[in-house]
Amino acid sequence: MPNTEFSPSIDSRPTYAGLSSQGAAPAIMVADAAGAAALIDLATADASVMDHAHVILVAKAPDMAARLTDLGPKALHEAPDFEAATPLVSQLLDSAKMGTQLYLAGSEGLMGHVSALATTAGMPLEAIQMEHRGSIARRMQCVHCKGITEDVTTDPFTCSHCGLTLFVRDHFSRRLGVFQGVCVDAETPGVVPETVEIRA
Repeated sequence: MPNTEFSPSIDSRPTYAGLSSQGAAPAIMVADAAGAAALIDLATADASVMDHAHVILVAKAPDMAARLTDLGPKALHEAPDFEAATPLVSQLLDSAKMGTQLYLAGSEGLMGHVSALATTAGMPLEAIQMEHRGSIARRMQCVHCKGITEDVTTDPFTCSHCGLTLFVRDHFSRRLGVFQGVCVDAETPGVVPETVEIRA
C-alpha cells in the first residue's frame, strides 16, 4: 500500500512526506514488514542509498529480509518486535556520525517509537524521514497512568495498564512517540460511546 492519506487534523498530528534518497550518506533504516516495501522502493530509485545503511527489519518476514539483503545494505539486522529492536536502534543512534540519515517506514507505532529514540539521542528532525505503510493502528499513552498500549485500532479503547476506557485523540507527543488517550467517561461514569474502528 502506498503512502497513506490521512484526514486533516490538529497541528501535533504527524504527517509523513515519504522517503527520499539522500544518496550514499550514512543511514539507519528501520521498517516493519509493510514498511520494508518502502525501503525497497527507495533503493530501487537510488541504489546508492544502501551503500552505508544499517537496516533493521522489525518483523518475522524472511521473504522481506531476503529482498532487503539483495539490495546490498552495509548490514541487515532482524528483530521480532520493538522491544527486541530497541537496544540495537539505540546503539546505532548513539554511535551515529553527523550527517547520518534516519529512514523510517511502516506503522505509526514503529515510526513514533524510533523517532522518539532518535530525537532523545540528539538527531535533528530534518535528518528523519518517515513513510507510513500498512496498519493504521496507534501507539497510545494513557494520560492518567502513563502506560502505553500498542496497536490500538478502536476508539474508545481500554488501557492495557489501568483499565480505563480512553478516547483516542489526535494529539501526538514527539518526545514519547505516542498518541494521547484520555478517560472517555470521567464526568459521566459508565456512559461510554459505541466503539468504532479508527480511520486514517
